[in-house]
Amino acid sequence: MDTRLDQKLRTIRAGNYKPSDFIIADAKDADMGSGITGTGFERSADGGTGRRRTRAEFLDQIQAIVEQDIVDIMLVSASNLEALHERGVFRNSLVKPAIRANDTTDCWGGVRHQAYTKHPSRHFRTANVSRVMYGTNQPAIGAPIALTDLGLYSVTFMNDLDHDYAALDAFAAFREEAAENNFKYFFEVFNPNVDCGLDREAIGEYINDSILRCLAGVTKADRPQFLKIVYNGPKALEELASFDPALVVGVLGGGAGTTRDTFELLSQSEKYGARVALFGRKINLAEDPLALLVLMREVASGNIAPEEAVKAYHGELAKSGLKSKLSLEDDRQITETVLQSAALKKAA
Repeated sequence: MDTRLDQKLRTIRAGNYKPSDFIIADAKDADMGSGITGTGFERSADGGTGRRRTRAEFLDQIQAIVEQDIVDIMLVSASNLEALHERGVFRNSLVKPAIRANDTTDCWGGVRHQAYTKHPSRHFRTANVSRVMYGTNQPAIGAPIALTDLGLYSVTFMNDLDHDYAALDAFAAFREEAAENNFKYFFEVFNPNVDCGLDREAIGEYINDSILRCLAGVTKADRPQFLKIVYNGPKALEELASFDPALVVGVLGGGAGTTRDTFELLSQSEKYGARVALFGRKINLAEDPLALLVLMREVASGNIAPEEAVKAYHGELAKSGLKSKLSLEDDRQITETVLQSAALKKAA
């Protein structure tokens, strides 16, 4: 089935992009790094958080977002995608399901009592591409797609020869397996998760060069559908997005932040060349994820400014009898440094 993602990627690659073609993904793959804490909280009407959601409740929320039909991609773990298919969630849906195709230890921050994230990230894989693609343990070319033909592959470059050599070797092995299964992927590149001696601007330049270097020897058949990277500011994003229009650039959401941070990141990233946003915690930890997604689409399309969208979101919460975890005044503040700098330049 031709999904909305397929349609939008064709339009973007043809050079006919307009803001309404901006791709929004919900990253509901936190169970791959966090376990029980990845599902988020049940939230009371007064804005407080209660117990953690169960897996079934987490799947309920994912189903509600897919059925809302605003996001273009729903990224989940392979096990949760299997459960969602058993529910028939993606039957006749224009939302594209995708799985996290590999794991990196810098995503383990949600594991309670963990000490893993103090160390440079390591890569490994738990998902079996053939199982996800065909439901078999080996490639079965021509068989119907069992779960999905799209996955996220993640790399964390550390500016360390041995580490990055091993990471790129594993990436090459994944591309070979993906090719054997006709499996497509998008490419996530994190900033170094421990200090590597570079400031934020230098990290942006280092990441840009690392992405282009590791894809230079990869021909079209094995290239990623798009990128998912940290927003390292306007200069770095604009540099990468303008270097090769055939390489579709997306940004990841990072921490939950304020509602203004969510909308500001969308607005700034679209302005400076991103064509995809993949947000996890910013959606999962919102008081009303469905209301937030409606306004995310409006901001990405350029129909409403970020600060006005915050006010509209609080208005929607009030209509639903929900209380924001932050006051409107606090929630309209930009708290992420990289976003503050760009906003100040825009205001000047």
